[in-house]
Amino acid sequence: MSLIFDEYGRPYIILQEQERKTRIKGLDAIRSNITAARTLARTLTTSLGPKGMDKMLQSQDGDVTVTNDGATILKEMDVENQVAKLMVELAQSQDDEIGDGTTGVVVLAGALLEQALILLDRGIHPTKISEGFDKACEVCLDKLEQISQKIEFNENSYDDLVKAAMTTMSSKVVNRYSQQLAEICIKAIFSVADFERKDINLDLIKVEGKVGGTLEDSVLVNGIVLDKDVSHPQMPKAVDNAKICILTCPFEPPKPKTKHKLDIDSVEKYRDLQKAEQEYFRDMVQRVKDSGANVVLCQWGFDDEANHLLYQNGLLAVRWVGGVEIELVAMATHGRIIPRFSEISEKKLGRAGKVREVSLGTTHDHVIFIEDCANSKAVTIFLRGGSKMAVDEAKRSVHDALCQVRNLIRDQRIVYGGGSSEIACSLAVSEFADKVSGVEQYAIRCFADALDAIPSALADNSGLSSLETLGALKAAQTKQNNSRLGVDCLGLGTLDMKEQNVYETLLSKKQQIQLATQLVKMILKIDDVIGPTDALT
Repeated sequence: MSLIFDEYGRPYIILQEQERKTRIKGLDAIRSNITAARTLARTLTTSLGPKGMDKMLQSQDGDVTVTNDGATILKEMDVENQVAKLMVELAQSQDDEIGDGTTGVVVLAGALLEQALILLDRGIHPTKISEGFDKACEVCLDKLEQISQKIEFNENSYDDLVKAAMTTMSSKVVNRYSQQLAEICIKAIFSVADFERKDINLDLIKVEGKVGGTLEDSVLVNGIVLDKDVSHPQMPKAVDNAKICILTCPFEPPKPKTKHKLDIDSVEKYRDLQKAEQEYFRDMVQRVKDSGANVVLCQWGFDDEANHLLYQNGLLAVRWVGGVEIELVAMATHGRIIPRFSEISEKKLGRAGKVREVSLGTTHDHVIFIEDCANSKAVTIFLRGGSKMAVDEAKRSVHDALCQVRNLIRDQRIVYGGGSSEIACSLAVSEFADKVSGVEQYAIRCFADALDAIPSALADNSGLSSLETLGALKAAQTKQNNSRLGVDCLGLGTLDMKEQNVYETLLSKKQQIQLATQLVKMILKIDDVIGPTDALT
């Protein structure tokens, strides 16, 4: 590569062997883009469903993650192809908006692209394919509305919510304890939910994990859990009617901002310096004590002298509390974050029924429980697990369950899982294709074939014959006019997903189909990829 100038003095770059380099354009570029996206989608196909396989992901730092969560897998993968990155963003969009169905949306998008490639090989223009997919998507959404059912629940009766939350965790490592965790998630959502506005602030639900014990030891704490211990071993381990001083300033003397040098050439000067430092600490601790606080949470560390003075004054102190945790404690206790000791006052203190240090298991790990806060809406789901990977996967599973329950509070309609809703939509789209004239009908039929990819993948991952299972389910749904029939992944002996308690939210299913269709339309319109070198030359 070399830089030369034209007759006007403007620089431009010449690549060596430029005449041998070619850039893919037109249909060849579209085919190349589809191939890249399909390759990524195939990676996730084996992770779909309750019998789906996990993926082990190793980062550049050597950290290992074992999961079958689609968004996590794609996030951890090092993807360089620009079109494949669109698939990563697709899963992330589904996770941000809905919180569940990240694997399904990628598998569906990959199936749609595979069908689009078949249509391109037949000579159908990408625009016609996009128009046909759009019409088929509208038919799917209408069909989902028709087959959806509304569930009823309240704070005392929420059996259907438990079933829906258990469905999201059926494919995770925690499925053995899915009912217990589902009930914990529902109680947490009910604690922070505003049912009038149908609004749930998930930021008020903290998910904390600690290695040790089993998942069965997981509990819901009515307050905040901090993975810290008290700063002095002889401080009180529990405080009732806690008044919490939340500080973001360190317990240390002020430091000049300019370069300075202090020469100490006598014992008297050293003692004077030590005395001045002690006075600073006494003044700081006295300000905290005078405000009426009996618990101190600080974002920074304590000097040993300050720590000893806090102990002498009978204060329970916790140091190195993170910024996010500080904000959550302030929200939960209705306290104010105090940036300077001069601003400490009783009005800015947070209130909690009890603050205590809890010792866990034989390892004697410690955590701080801040319970019965002034703002009772803030809660913590405290998870236990035998290893760090188990705890991390439990956190991801609980996040999916929380999002599932949140979506059902926003919209109480559900559709049945196991691929039953996809098969119902596929039959509806095929029936609609018979009424359409023109080239779009081929695209609509291919959309119906793509919908079959979800139940086919579920059957394959369960060790069943996908062709036989899919054909039998389509025939049964048509004959019985029952849209609840799906793949019996768990081998329970019934195809009715209502009897198997496999629930999915209508919001999640509609979002999957819409996002997958939009992404496929976007990829079909990319007929040229211009890199930075092409732009320069």
